[in-house]
Amino acid sequence: MSIKKVHGEQPKEFKFSAENLKKVEEILKRYPDKNRKSAVMPLLYLAQRQNENWIPLAAMKYIANFLAMPYISVYEVATFYSMYNLAPVGKNFIQVCTTTPCLIRGADKIVKLCKEKISPNENEVSEKCNASWIEVECLGACVSAPMIQINDDYYEDLNEKSTTEILESLINNKPLEPGSFRGRKNTSPEKIESINRGKNA
Repeated sequence: MSIKKVHGEQPKEFKFSAENLKKVEEILKRYPDKNRKSAVMPLLYLAQRQNENWIPLAAMKYIANFLAMPYISVYEVATFYSMYNLAPVGKNFIQVCTTTPCLIRGADKIVKLCKEKISPNENEVSEKCNASWIEVECLGACVSAPMIQINDDYYEDLNEKSTTEILESLINNKPLEPGSFRGRKNTSPEKIESINRGKNA
């Protein structure tokens, strides 16, 4: 897993768009005036979405001033959580979970395929499909391990064959539908009848 690094080329300014300022107003209504600083995480996420899925330093300073909090405090939040990107990522941003449940079920093979099909290094945007990948900690779908997240979607119950199909679909600009690749609905067991038989035994 690579260390998060701030991108070398930074925009000089950042401001929320008029549309996002309205969203900020709604977000701040959730917090008492004395606890406005608690809105730092949703505001960072909003800034990331506005800025093509990464957060420049100018956005951190803007949010710090907006919430009347120290800039270093915003920086600490942005650099701590893996959900925030400090450098440009591809249009197809692939996050590979390599925490224990995914790892023991083959996440290392998914990482190998990302290196072969997307780019040899993490956080390196591939020109052939405008995609980048990164290893991350638990994405909260352990029951569907191994799995990956592409932008906002989860691709679960993977193996080498299904992962290859997913990555090649990105290269061909025809992304596959997200969800389970073992045909499960959500996290339901594959053979419900066998469980029912066990209960009746």
